Amino acid sequence: MRRISRLSRPAVLGVAATVLLTGCLGSSDSGSGDQDANRNADAKKVELVIGANSVKGGKNAAGAEFTENVLIPKFVADQKAKGVDVTVTFQGDGSDDEVYKQKLALGLSNKTGPDLINVDGIWVGEFAQAGYLRPLGETVGDNGKVDDWDGWKQIPDSVQQLGMFDGKRYGVPGGTDGRVLYYNKKLFEQAGLPAEWQPKSWDEIITAAQTLKQQLPGVKPIQINAGTAMGEATTMQGVLPLLVGTGAAIKTDDKWLGNSTQIRQVLDFYKQIYGSGLGDPILQREAKGRDKSFAEFAANKIGILLEGDYFWRSVVEPKAGVAKMADRDTAVGYALIPASKPGGGIEGQDFVSMSGGGAVAINPNTKFPQQAWELLQFMNSAEMVKASLNGAAKITQRTDVNAEVLASDPMLNFVATKVLPITQYRPGAAEYPKISAALQQATADVVGGKTTDAAAKAYQTAVEAAAGSKDKVTSN
Repeated sequence: MRRISRLSRPAVLGVAATVLLTGCLGSSDSGSGDQDANRNADAKKVELVIGANSVKGGKNAAGAEFTENVLIPKFVADQKAKGVDVTVTFQGDGSDDEVYKQKLALGLSNKTGPDLINVDGIWVGEFAQAGYLRPLGETVGDNGKVDDWDGWKQIPDSVQQLGMFDGKRYGVPGGTDGRVLYYNKKLFEQAGLPAEWQPKSWDEIITAAQTLKQQLPGVKPIQINAGTAMGEATTMQGVLPLLVGTGAAIKTDDKWLGNSTQIRQVLDFYKQIYGSGLGDPILQREAKGRDKSFAEFAANKIGILLEGDYFWRSVVEPKAGVAKMADRDTAVGYALIPASKPGGGIEGQDFVSMSGGGAVAINPNTKFPQQAWELLQFMNSAEMVKASLNGAAKITQRTDVNAEVLASDPMLNFVATKVLPITQYRPGAAEYPKISAALQQATADVVGGKTTDAAAKAYQTAVEAAAGSKDKVTSN
Protein backbone atom coordinates (compact mmCIF):
# COMPACT_ATOMS: atom_id res chain seq x y z
CA MET A 1 0.00 0.00 0.00
CA ARG A 2 1.46 3.34 -1.08
CA ARG A 3 1.48 6.03 1.57
CA ILE A 4 3.04 9.38 2.17
CA SER A 5 5.90 8.44 4.41
CA ARG A 6 5.63 9.79 7.85
CA LEU A 7 4.53 12.87 9.76
CA SER A 8 4.05 16.02 11.74
CA ARG A 9 4.69 17.60 15.00
CA PRO A 10 2.38 15.72 17.33
CA ALA A 11 -0.82 17.37 18.40
CA VAL A 12 -1.86 14.54 20.64
CA LEU A 13 0.37 11.67 21.65
CA GLY A 14 0.23 8.54 23.67
CA VAL A 15 2.89 7.52 26.14
CA ALA A 16 5.31 6.52 23.42
CA ALA A 17 5.19 10.02 22.09
CA THR A 18 5.11 11.91 25.35
CA VAL A 19 8.43 10.45 26.45
CA LEU A 20 10.76 12.33 24.12
CA LEU A 21 13.98 10.62 24.92
CA THR A 22 17.14 12.65 25.37
CA GLY A 23 20.29 12.90 27.40
CA CYS A 24 23.39 10.76 27.41
CA LEU A 25 23.50 7.02 27.01
CA GLY A 26 25.41 6.49 30.21
CA SER A 27 25.16 2.72 29.96
CA SER A 28 26.75 2.38 26.53
CA ASP A 29 30.11 3.01 25.00
CA SER A 30 31.21 4.45 21.71
CA GLY A 31 31.06 1.91 18.94
CA SER A 32 28.75 -0.48 20.77
CA GLY A 33 26.29 -0.17 17.87
CA ASP A 34 28.61 -2.40 15.86
CA GLN A 35 28.39 -5.20 18.40
CA ASP A 36 26.11 -8.20 18.34
CA ALA A 37 22.40 -7.43 18.79
CA ASN A 38 22.26 -10.00 21.60
CA ARG A 39 25.00 -8.34 23.64
CA ASN A 40 24.26 -8.42 27.35
CA ALA A 41 21.01 -10.27 26.68
CA ASP A 42 21.40 -12.31 29.87
CA ALA A 43 22.57 -9.44 32.07
CA LYS A 44 21.05 -9.44 35.54
CA LYS A 45 22.03 -5.84 36.22
CA VAL A 46 20.87 -3.39 33.58
CA GLU A 47 20.95 0.37 33.17
CA LEU A 48 18.69 2.20 30.71
CA VAL A 49 18.20 5.90 30.04
CA ILE A 50 14.93 7.56 29.12
CA GLY A 51 15.31 11.22 28.41
CA ALA A 52 12.45 13.46 27.39
CA ASN A 53 11.83 16.87 25.94
CA SER A 54 9.62 17.36 28.95
CA VAL A 55 10.07 18.47 32.53
CA LYS A 56 7.89 18.44 35.60
CA GLY A 57 6.18 21.78 35.92
CA GLY A 58 7.27 22.79 32.42
CA LYS A 59 7.15 21.58 28.84
CA ASN A 60 5.12 18.38 28.37
CA ALA A 61 4.93 18.11 32.15
CA ALA A 62 2.35 15.33 32.09
CA GLY A 63 4.70 13.12 30.10
CA ALA A 64 7.58 13.72 32.52
CA GLU A 65 5.40 13.00 35.53
CA PHE A 66 4.00 9.81 34.04
CA THR A 67 7.43 8.54 33.02
CA GLU A 68 9.00 9.14 36.43
CA ASN A 69 6.07 8.31 38.67
CA VAL A 70 4.36 5.45 36.85
CA LEU A 71 6.22 3.97 33.88
CA ILE A 72 9.68 3.57 35.40
CA PRO A 73 8.58 2.14 38.78
CA LYS A 74 6.26 -0.36 37.10
CA PHE A 75 8.90 -1.50 34.61
CA VAL A 76 11.52 -1.86 37.34
CA ALA A 77 9.09 -3.97 39.39
CA ASP A 78 8.21 -6.05 36.34
CA GLN A 79 11.89 -6.79 35.70
CA LYS A 80 12.59 -7.50 39.35
CA ALA A 81 9.93 -10.22 39.23
CA LYS A 82 11.96 -11.76 36.41
CA GLY A 83 15.15 -11.65 38.45
CA VAL A 84 16.66 -8.67 36.67
CA ASP A 85 17.90 -5.60 38.53
CA VAL A 86 17.09 -2.69 36.25
CA THR A 87 17.90 0.96 36.84
CA VAL A 88 16.01 3.32 34.53
CA THR A 89 17.02 6.95 34.55
CA PHE A 90 14.83 9.77 33.29
CA GLN A 91 16.51 12.93 32.01
CA GLY A 92 14.27 15.86 31.33
CA ASP A 93 14.79 18.60 28.79
CA GLY A 94 12.66 21.53 27.79
CA SER A 95 14.14 22.81 24.56
CA ASP A 96 12.43 24.10 21.46
CA ASP A 97 11.64 21.12 19.24
CA GLU A 98 14.18 22.05 16.57
CA VAL A 99 16.89 22.63 19.16
CA TYR A 100 16.07 19.30 20.72
CA LYS A 101 16.25 17.60 17.33
CA GLN A 102 19.74 19.03 16.81
CA LYS A 103 20.86 17.78 20.22
CA LEU A 104 19.47 14.35 19.43
CA ALA A 105 21.14 14.20 16.03
CA LEU A 106 24.47 15.29 17.48
CA GLY A 107 24.38 12.58 20.11
CA LEU A 108 23.44 9.87 17.61
CA SER A 109 26.13 10.99 15.18
CA ASN A 110 28.65 10.50 17.99
CA LYS A 111 27.15 7.10 18.91
CA THR A 112 25.83 8.38 22.20
CA GLY A 113 22.39 9.45 23.33
CA PRO A 114 19.52 7.73 25.15
CA ASP A 115 18.73 4.04 24.97
CA LEU A 116 15.23 4.88 23.78
CA ILE A 117 14.67 7.77 21.42
CA ASN A 118 11.41 9.47 20.59
CA VAL A 119 11.42 11.03 17.15
CA ASP A 120 8.76 13.03 15.39
CA GLY A 121 7.45 10.88 12.57
CA ILE A 122 8.83 13.37 10.09
CA TRP A 123 12.36 12.76 11.42
CA VAL A 124 12.35 8.98 10.96
CA GLY A 125 13.39 8.92 7.32
CA GLU A 126 15.89 11.72 7.79
CA PHE A 127 17.56 9.98 10.74
CA ALA A 128 17.48 6.62 8.97
CA GLN A 129 19.10 8.03 5.84
CA ALA A 130 21.79 9.66 7.98
CA GLY A 131 22.53 6.30 9.59
CA TYR A 132 21.51 7.52 13.04
CA LEU A 133 18.76 4.92 13.35
CA ARG A 134 18.60 1.31 12.26
CA PRO A 135 15.54 -0.84 11.65
CA LEU A 136 14.31 -2.40 14.90
CA GLY A 137 14.93 -5.84 13.44
CA GLU A 138 18.62 -5.04 13.03
CA THR A 139 19.05 -3.33 16.39
CA VAL A 140 17.25 -6.03 18.33
CA GLY A 141 18.30 -8.91 16.07
CA ASP A 142 16.15 -11.76 14.76
CA ASN A 143 13.56 -9.63 12.95
CA GLY A 144 10.81 -12.07 13.91
CA LYS A 145 11.25 -10.91 17.49
CA VAL A 146 10.08 -7.46 16.48
CA ASP A 147 7.41 -8.51 14.00
CA ASP A 148 5.89 -11.03 16.40
CA TRP A 149 5.06 -8.45 19.07
CA ASP A 150 1.31 -8.72 19.64
CA GLY A 151 1.03 -4.95 20.02
CA TRP A 152 1.26 -4.46 16.26
CA LYS A 153 -2.20 -6.00 15.88
CA GLN A 154 -3.62 -3.12 17.88
CA ILE A 155 -1.92 -0.38 15.85
CA PRO A 156 -3.57 0.39 12.47
CA ASP A 157 -1.33 -0.04 9.43
CA SER A 158 -1.74 3.64 8.64
CA VAL A 159 -0.50 4.65 12.10
CA GLN A 160 2.43 2.22 11.92
CA GLN A 161 3.75 4.38 9.08
CA LEU A 162 4.82 6.91 11.72
CA GLY A 163 7.70 4.66 12.73
CA MET A 164 8.51 3.25 9.30
CA PHE A 165 10.80 4.16 6.43
CA ASP A 166 11.25 2.30 3.16
CA GLY A 167 8.98 -0.45 4.45
CA LYS A 168 11.02 -1.15 7.59
CA ARG A 169 10.10 -0.55 11.21
CA TYR A 170 12.34 1.90 13.04
CA GLY A 171 10.15 2.49 16.06
CA VAL A 172 6.81 1.96 17.75
CA PRO A 173 4.40 4.81 16.97
CA GLY A 174 2.83 6.88 19.69
CA GLY A 175 -0.56 8.53 19.57
CA THR A 176 -1.71 10.39 16.51
CA ASP A 177 -4.44 12.73 15.28
CA GLY A 178 -6.62 13.31 12.26
CA ARG A 179 -8.12 16.13 10.22
CA VAL A 180 -11.78 16.59 9.36
CA LEU A 181 -14.24 19.19 8.14
CA TYR A 182 -16.00 20.91 11.02
CA TYR A 183 -19.25 22.74 10.41
CA ASN A 184 -21.57 24.88 12.49
CA LYS A 185 -24.91 23.06 12.72
CA LYS A 186 -26.75 26.19 13.81
CA LEU A 187 -25.63 28.09 10.72
CA PHE A 188 -26.38 25.10 8.52
CA GLU A 189 -29.92 24.93 9.89
CA GLN A 190 -30.45 28.65 9.32
CA ALA A 191 -29.24 28.28 5.75
CA GLY A 192 -31.42 25.24 5.06
CA LEU A 193 -28.48 22.83 4.91
CA PRO A 194 -28.59 19.34 6.47
CA ALA A 195 -27.66 18.91 10.12
CA GLU A 196 -25.88 15.66 9.28
CA TRP A 197 -23.63 16.79 6.44
CA GLN A 198 -21.13 14.60 4.60
CA PRO A 199 -19.92 16.09 1.32
CA LYS A 200 -18.76 13.58 -1.28
CA SER A 201 -16.75 15.95 -3.47
CA TRP A 202 -15.16 19.37 -3.52
CA ASP A 203 -18.11 20.64 -5.58
CA GLU A 204 -20.44 19.75 -2.70
CA ILE A 205 -18.24 21.74 -0.30
CA ILE A 206 -18.38 24.75 -2.60
CA THR A 207 -22.14 24.40 -3.01
CA ALA A 208 -22.66 24.40 0.77
CA ALA A 209 -20.39 27.44 1.12
CA GLN A 210 -22.30 29.30 -1.60
CA THR A 211 -25.58 28.53 0.16
CA LEU A 212 -24.19 29.91 3.43
CA LYS A 213 -23.08 33.07 1.64
CA GLN A 214 -26.46 33.58 -0.02
CA GLN A 215 -28.57 32.85 3.05
CA LEU A 216 -26.46 34.33 5.84
CA PRO A 217 -24.89 37.70 5.00
CA GLY A 218 -22.07 38.51 7.39
CA VAL A 219 -21.09 34.88 7.91
CA LYS A 220 -17.81 33.64 6.45
CA PRO A 221 -18.82 30.43 4.69
CA ILE A 222 -15.52 28.54 4.82
CA GLN A 223 -12.03 28.71 6.28
CA ILE A 224 -9.21 26.60 4.87
CA ASN A 225 -5.80 27.75 6.05
CA ALA A 226 -3.70 29.50 3.42
CA GLY A 227 -0.65 31.69 3.12
CA THR A 228 2.67 31.93 4.91
CA ALA A 229 1.50 33.58 8.14
CA MET A 230 -0.16 30.34 9.26
CA GLY A 231 3.00 28.36 8.51
CA GLU A 232 2.74 24.60 8.73
CA ALA A 233 -0.96 24.91 9.61
CA THR A 234 -1.51 25.92 5.98
CA THR A 235 0.23 22.78 4.76
CA MET A 236 -1.36 20.32 7.17
CA GLN A 237 -4.84 21.85 7.49
CA GLY A 238 -5.04 22.88 3.86
CA VAL A 239 -2.75 21.92 1.03
CA LEU A 240 -1.85 18.31 1.85
CA PRO A 241 -5.38 17.08 2.71
CA LEU A 242 -6.54 18.60 -0.56
CA LEU A 243 -3.59 17.22 -2.50
CA VAL A 244 -4.16 13.62 -1.41
CA GLY A 245 -7.77 14.25 -2.41
CA THR A 246 -6.57 14.64 -6.00
CA GLY A 247 -4.92 11.23 -5.86
CA ALA A 248 -1.38 12.55 -5.54
CA ALA A 249 1.33 12.48 -2.87
CA ILE A 250 3.70 15.38 -2.33
CA LYS A 251 6.59 12.91 -2.68
CA THR A 252 6.58 9.66 -4.65
CA ASP A 253 9.50 7.43 -5.67
CA ASP A 254 12.02 9.95 -4.30
CA LYS A 255 10.59 12.77 -6.41
CA TRP A 256 8.75 15.83 -5.16
CA LEU A 257 5.57 16.93 -6.89
CA GLY A 258 6.05 20.17 -8.75
CA ASN A 259 3.86 22.17 -11.12
CA SER A 260 1.37 19.46 -11.96
CA THR A 261 -2.29 18.88 -12.70
CA GLN A 262 -2.88 17.98 -9.05
CA ILE A 263 -1.09 21.02 -7.61
CA ARG A 264 -3.01 23.29 -9.99
CA GLN A 265 -6.24 21.55 -8.98
CA VAL A 266 -5.55 22.36 -5.32
CA LEU A 267 -4.70 25.98 -6.13
CA ASP A 268 -7.86 26.26 -8.24
CA PHE A 269 -9.87 25.17 -5.21
CA TYR A 270 -8.23 27.89 -3.12
CA LYS A 271 -9.03 30.36 -5.93
CA GLN A 272 -12.69 29.31 -5.82
CA ILE A 273 -12.85 29.97 -2.10
CA TYR A 274 -10.84 33.15 -1.73
CA GLY A 275 -11.51 34.69 -5.14
CA SER A 276 -15.28 34.60 -4.81
CA GLY A 277 -15.86 35.75 -1.26
CA LEU A 278 -16.46 32.31 0.23
CA GLY A 279 -13.44 32.76 2.48
CA ASP A 280 -11.70 35.76 4.04
CA PRO A 281 -8.38 36.47 2.23
CA ILE A 282 -7.34 39.05 4.82
CA LEU A 283 -7.52 36.48 7.60
CA GLN A 284 -4.89 34.39 5.79
CA ARG A 285 -2.34 37.21 6.00
CA GLU A 286 -2.74 38.04 9.69
CA ALA A 287 -0.12 36.83 12.16
CA LYS A 288 -2.89 35.51 14.45
CA GLY A 289 -5.22 34.58 11.61
CA ARG A 290 -5.66 30.97 12.64
CA ASP A 291 -6.47 31.93 16.25
CA LYS A 292 -8.92 34.51 14.94
CA SER A 293 -10.60 31.86 12.80
CA PHE A 294 -11.06 29.73 15.92
CA ALA A 295 -12.73 32.61 17.75
CA GLU A 296 -14.97 33.40 14.80
CA PHE A 297 -16.09 29.79 14.44
CA ALA A 298 -16.93 29.69 18.15
CA ALA A 299 -18.88 32.95 17.73
CA ASN A 300 -20.97 31.42 14.91
CA LYS A 301 -19.30 33.56 12.23
CA ILE A 302 -17.64 30.77 10.20
CA GLY A 303 -19.62 27.92 8.70
CA ILE A 304 -17.02 25.33 7.61
CA LEU A 305 -13.49 24.84 8.94
CA LEU A 306 -10.81 22.24 8.11
CA GLU A 307 -8.90 21.36 11.27
CA GLY A 308 -7.51 18.51 13.38
CA ASP A 309 -9.09 16.87 16.42
CA TYR A 310 -7.08 19.38 18.47
CA PHE A 311 -9.78 21.88 17.54
CA TRP A 312 -12.43 19.72 19.24
CA ARG A 313 -10.37 18.83 22.31
CA SER A 314 -8.62 22.09 23.08
CA VAL A 315 -10.15 24.96 21.12
CA VAL A 316 -13.95 24.74 21.36
CA GLU A 317 -13.91 22.47 24.42
CA PRO A 318 -16.77 23.83 26.60
CA LYS A 319 -14.87 24.23 29.88
CA ALA A 320 -11.17 24.76 29.14
CA GLY A 321 -10.97 25.53 25.41
CA VAL A 322 -9.22 28.61 24.09
CA ALA A 323 -12.43 29.50 22.22
CA LYS A 324 -15.05 27.83 24.38
CA MET A 325 -18.38 26.72 22.93
CA ALA A 326 -20.79 25.81 25.70
CA ASP A 327 -22.99 24.03 23.14
CA ARG A 328 -20.11 22.33 21.29
CA ASP A 329 -21.56 18.84 21.51
CA THR A 330 -24.78 19.84 19.76
CA ALA A 331 -23.66 22.80 17.66
CA VAL A 332 -20.45 21.45 16.06
CA GLY A 333 -20.68 18.85 13.33
CA TYR A 334 -17.80 16.99 11.74
CA ALA A 335 -17.38 15.14 8.47
CA LEU A 336 -14.73 13.26 6.55
CA ILE A 337 -12.75 15.30 4.02
CA PRO A 338 -13.91 14.15 0.58
CA ALA A 339 -11.63 13.52 -2.35
CA SER A 340 -12.02 15.96 -5.24
CA LYS A 341 -14.55 13.49 -6.63
CA PRO A 342 -15.68 10.02 -5.50
CA GLY A 343 -12.79 7.58 -5.86
CA GLY A 344 -10.44 10.41 -6.82
CA GLY A 345 -8.32 10.36 -3.69
CA ILE A 346 -4.95 8.72 -3.12
CA GLU A 347 -5.18 4.93 -3.51
CA GLY A 348 -8.62 5.42 -5.04
CA GLN A 349 -10.13 6.61 -1.75
CA ASP A 350 -13.46 8.46 -1.49
CA PHE A 351 -12.31 10.31 1.63
CA VAL A 352 -8.88 11.42 2.88
CA SER A 353 -7.05 12.96 5.81
CA MET A 354 -3.62 13.88 7.15
CA SER A 355 -2.22 12.99 10.56
CA GLY A 356 0.73 13.72 12.79
CA GLY A 357 2.57 11.92 15.56
CA GLY A 358 5.84 10.42 16.69
CA ALA A 359 7.54 7.10 17.36
CA VAL A 360 9.98 5.70 19.89
CA ALA A 361 13.07 4.00 18.50
CA ILE A 362 15.95 2.13 20.10
CA ASN A 363 19.36 3.74 19.91
CA PRO A 364 21.49 1.33 17.83
CA ASN A 365 24.39 2.11 20.17
CA THR A 366 22.65 0.91 23.32
CA LYS A 367 24.53 -1.54 25.50
CA PHE A 368 21.30 -3.40 26.26
CA PRO A 369 19.26 -3.80 23.04
CA GLN A 370 17.17 -6.72 24.32
CA GLN A 371 16.20 -4.95 27.51
CA ALA A 372 15.53 -1.73 25.61
CA TRP A 373 13.14 -3.68 23.38
CA GLU A 374 11.40 -5.03 26.47
CA LEU A 375 10.98 -1.49 27.80
CA LEU A 376 9.69 -0.29 24.42
CA GLN A 377 7.06 -3.03 24.37
CA PHE A 378 6.15 -2.35 28.00
CA MET A 379 5.59 1.37 27.50
CA ASN A 380 3.35 0.62 24.52
CA SER A 381 1.29 -2.02 26.29
CA ALA A 382 -2.43 -1.39 26.69
CA GLU A 383 -1.97 -0.92 30.43
CA MET A 384 0.73 1.73 30.12
CA VAL A 385 -0.83 3.58 27.18
CA LYS A 386 -4.10 3.85 29.09
CA ALA A 387 -2.31 4.90 32.27
CA SER A 388 -0.47 7.65 30.40
CA LEU A 389 -3.77 9.35 29.60
CA ASN A 390 -4.53 9.88 33.28
CA GLY A 391 -8.25 9.80 32.59
CA ALA A 392 -8.19 12.15 29.59
CA ALA A 393 -9.88 11.28 26.31
CA LYS A 394 -7.14 11.32 23.66
CA ILE A 395 -6.44 9.29 20.57
CA THR A 396 -3.71 6.75 21.20
CA GLN A 397 -1.87 4.41 18.87
CA ARG A 398 -3.80 1.36 20.14
CA THR A 399 -7.27 0.50 18.88
CA ASP A 400 -8.11 -1.46 22.03
CA VAL A 401 -7.32 1.50 24.27
CA ASN A 402 -9.16 3.89 21.96
CA ALA A 403 -12.25 1.70 22.01
CA GLU A 404 -12.33 2.01 25.78
CA VAL A 405 -11.27 5.57 26.50
CA LEU A 406 -13.04 7.24 23.57
CA ALA A 407 -16.37 5.49 24.02
CA SER A 408 -17.91 8.59 25.62
CA ASP A 409 -16.52 11.05 23.03
CA PRO A 410 -18.19 10.46 19.64
CA MET A 411 -15.95 12.91 17.79
CA LEU A 412 -12.63 11.44 18.91
CA ASN A 413 -14.03 7.96 18.36
CA PHE A 414 -14.97 9.09 14.84
CA VAL A 415 -11.36 10.07 14.18
CA ALA A 416 -10.00 6.85 15.68
CA THR A 417 -12.33 4.54 13.75
CA LYS A 418 -13.12 6.42 10.51
CA VAL A 419 -10.20 8.77 9.88
CA LEU A 420 -7.10 6.83 10.95
CA PRO A 421 -7.71 3.92 8.54
CA ILE A 422 -7.61 6.33 5.57
CA THR A 423 -5.08 8.91 6.74
CA GLN A 424 -1.70 9.88 5.28
CA TYR A 425 1.52 11.29 6.73
CA ARG A 426 4.07 13.84 5.60
CA PRO A 427 7.29 12.58 4.07
CA GLY A 428 10.23 12.16 6.41
CA ALA A 429 12.87 13.93 4.35
CA ALA A 430 15.29 16.74 5.06
CA GLU A 431 13.92 18.83 2.18
CA TYR A 432 10.35 18.78 3.45
CA PRO A 433 10.37 22.09 5.42
CA LYS A 434 11.41 24.00 2.29
CA ILE A 435 8.82 22.17 0.17
CA SER A 436 6.18 23.03 2.75
CA ALA A 437 7.20 26.69 2.65
CA ALA A 438 6.85 26.63 -1.14
CA LEU A 439 3.33 25.20 -0.83
CA GLN A 440 2.41 27.92 1.66
CA GLN A 441 3.71 30.61 -0.68
CA ALA A 442 1.77 29.17 -3.62
CA THR A 443 -1.48 29.47 -1.68
CA ALA A 444 -0.51 32.99 -0.58
CA ASP A 445 0.03 33.91 -4.23
CA VAL A 446 -3.42 32.64 -5.23
CA VAL A 447 -5.19 34.24 -2.28
CA GLY A 448 -3.35 37.46 -3.09
CA GLY A 449 -4.75 37.52 -6.61
CA LYS A 450 -2.22 35.72 -8.81
CA THR A 451 -3.49 33.24 -11.36
CA THR A 452 -3.23 29.55 -10.66
CA ASP A 453 -0.72 29.12 -13.49
CA ALA A 454 1.52 31.92 -12.22
CA ALA A 455 1.47 30.57 -8.67
CA ALA A 456 2.18 27.03 -9.88
CA LYS A 457 5.13 28.16 -12.02
CA ALA A 458 6.65 30.05 -9.09
CA TYR A 459 6.10 26.96 -6.94
CA GLN A 460 7.95 24.83 -9.49
CA THR A 461 11.00 27.09 -9.26
CA ALA A 462 10.95 26.98 -5.46
CA VAL A 463 10.59 23.19 -5.33
CA GLU A 464 13.47 22.64 -7.75
CA ALA A 465 15.67 24.82 -5.52
CA ALA A 466 14.54 22.99 -2.40
CA ALA A 467 15.04 19.56 -3.95
CA GLY A 468 18.45 20.52 -5.29
CA SER A 469 17.77 19.41 -8.85
CA LYS A 470 15.11 19.43 -11.55
CA ASP A 471 15.57 15.67 -11.77
CA LYS A 472 14.12 15.33 -8.28
CA VAL A 473 10.87 17.05 -9.21
CA THR A 474 7.91 15.67 -11.16
CA SER A 475 5.77 18.06 -13.20
CA ASN A 476 3.17 17.73 -15.92
